[in-house]
Amino acid sequence: MFIQCIFLISSAALIFAGSISISERIVGGQPANISEVPWQVSLLERGKHDCGAVIFSDEIVITAAHCVESNNLEEYSVRVGSSKSNQGGQVVQISNIIRHENYHYIYLLNDIALIRLKTKLQLGDNVRPIPLADRAPAGGTPALVSGWGRIKHKGPSSEDLLKTTVNIVDWNVCRRSYGYISKDQICAAASGKDSCQGDSGGPLVVDGKLVGIVSTGNECAHPYFPGIYANVAVLKPWIENAIKFV
Repeated sequence: MFIQCIFLISSAALIFAGSISISERIVGGQPANISEVPWQVSLLERGKHDCGAVIFSDEIVITAAHCVESNNLEEYSVRVGSSKSNQGGQVVQISNIIRHENYHYIYLLNDIALIRLKTKLQLGDNVRPIPLADRAPAGGTPALVSGWGRIKHKGPSSEDLLKTTVNIVDWNVCRRSYGYISKDQICAAASGKDSCQGDSGGPLVVDGKLVGIVSTGNECAHPYFPGIYANVAVLKPWIENAIKFV
């Protein structure tokens, strides 16, 4: 899934002048064993890796809403407990998906969805839930992002799990870079490092807690445009309520 969105110019602010590549969006990464990020999920579409996701419990995973826009649940499954996107671990089918009711597919606002699995995950050293952050980290805080996405903008994807460290970008600084972001979004960047196509829905982690879900950005590791993530602390009340219905 790869979408080109053109954001409009308003009188109040310049909103993403030009086109922006929306990630299933690890650039500047290094190999990671799944035991280092046991909450990491590969979201499969028709049996092939398409996006990342995150283990919330043995029955629920979290991903980006733009990764699950099809209403055909049979198209999707998840792979957990493997450092490879295409083999190993546990593969489980999906029974239901709930996207945020205010998800905006053009502006990528509220870019979050919950997935209920048909069977419970077998938890262990390589398959483990991650707690949700209660507040967004301060600007400059190091954060870990992982996935099987492209290793550079328009480059090849990686079949082996990769990880890299980026830094949280102050919300106002990120807002100035893009002209507009919303409170349900958080940004992170580092020179030559970023999430990229194929990483969307995956985890941004600080001190063992989930602070973001890979969402979007202008290209990958662009020097002037940080990666944009769904802000888990802001969206936590929605997640906790939606679990009752997914």
